[in-house]
Amino acid sequence: MAKSGLYTGVDIGTNTIKVLVAEYVSGEMNIIGVGNAKSDGLKNGIIVDIEKVAQALRKAVNAAEERAGITIDRINVSIPANSLEMEPCQGMVPIVGETKEITDNDVLQVIQNALMRGIVPEREIIAVETTEFTVDGFTGISDPRGMFGVRLEMRGIVYTGPKTLVHNVRKVVERAGLSVDNIVIAPLAMSQYVLSEGEREFGTIMVDLGAGQTTVTAVKEQALKFTHTSPEGGDYVTKDISTVLNTSISAAEDLKVNYGEASTERASQDEYFLVDVVGKDEPEQVTEYYLSQIIEARMTQIFDRVRQDLERGRTFEAPGGLILVGGTAAMPGVVDLATRTLGINARLFVPGEMGLRNPAFAQVISVVNYIGNRSDIDILVSHALSGDYAYTPVEETYVAPVQNVTVQPAAPAVSGESEFYTEQQTRPVVTPKAAEPEEEKEGIVDRVKNMFGNLFD
Repeated sequence: MAKSGLYTGVDIGTNTIKVLVAEYVSGEMNIIGVGNAKSDGLKNGIIVDIEKVAQALRKAVNAAEERAGITIDRINVSIPANSLEMEPCQGMVPIVGETKEITDNDVLQVIQNALMRGIVPEREIIAVETTEFTVDGFTGISDPRGMFGVRLEMRGIVYTGPKTLVHNVRKVVERAGLSVDNIVIAPLAMSQYVLSEGEREFGTIMVDLGAGQTTVTAVKEQALKFTHTSPEGGDYVTKDISTVLNTSISAAEDLKVNYGEASTERASQDEYFLVDVVGKDEPEQVTEYYLSQIIEARMTQIFDRVRQDLERGRTFEAPGGLILVGGTAAMPGVVDLATRTLGINARLFVPGEMGLRNPAFAQVISVVNYIGNRSDIDILVSHALSGDYAYTPVEETYVAPVQNVTVQPAAPAVSGESEFYTEQQTRPVVTPKAAEPEEEKEGIVDRVKNMFGNLFD
């Protein structure tokens, strides 16, 4: 169950950086602040200029702070699936306590034992998911704490990524004057938010059509089975329009957003609009059909790559069909083209949150949803990854209140999102309640130090 508190999520996209602040009350997520800023310093979803990205992140955070009425100093940030690798892991530890009752620290130790594996220097462990615990041979246990046992085992999945990618994300956050609470793998979080339990169980394909890259993810049996990222997205459509029509990038982006139709079967040959052409004094007329031909050619190529990725991962058959997310997916005709090109039933996912009903916001919402719905075991895993072996469960709060803040309307639509971003709202300033005093756990730090002793010193 989600815990009460305030959580922040950040999506560092190629075109836009989005920041979301949400309050969880009795497990229900309420969005209280949104900020976005034009990205700079990224190419195809990858950070190429840390300073520029940090400045854009700071602008987006400032906007979210103003609208939510809080000060943000720690964030949960998503990381793309570029070169993501998944491997099984397992560990085993004896239960050494006098009562033989399994505690938080026994779980911490078995997780750390499972992570004692050889990792090449250029890669880093980003996340670990536990699939089951085993106590004295009894399998299928999701939470062994409080049980009696003499041997605890854990099986899970380790997700690793390029160390450079992780380092650059942390460095951007640091340069923006913030700290990283958690780095969240984008497709892992989105699979939990976008897909239903049945879709995750029986098998579904999720395609994130971003501005700088396209990510294909296959989910089955409640776990990621395959994910791959290709450096081709909505920006390529814009560049094609600019090249073919001999117009500026900004004009091409406006044409895509305002008149773009990804399927020529839906486009009109009678409707036209004016386009400013470089080197000519008078604008030229372009039909909706001609513009659609340009867009369809590029989008067909993107979906052909999706097909190749799925065939390579042997995950093309999925009872749940194909679900499209991302800003480019909002373009009219994309769903029809995907169904026709891939030969599989495709549909568009639109977030249900007020004011954020655009597929482009799916990733940033999923980050907050992922963190807010973590179980105690998930939190223990994150502490094991960070090396915090003396973990004590506490109520986590990630933001601090600001006094005398004027509440502003929800953030305006980012580029390419006007079709869905139609609802505006205001919310009152939310001041987090002071954390209630927690009962002291006698000697827990001393017990942990004694337990791990020479192992971690």
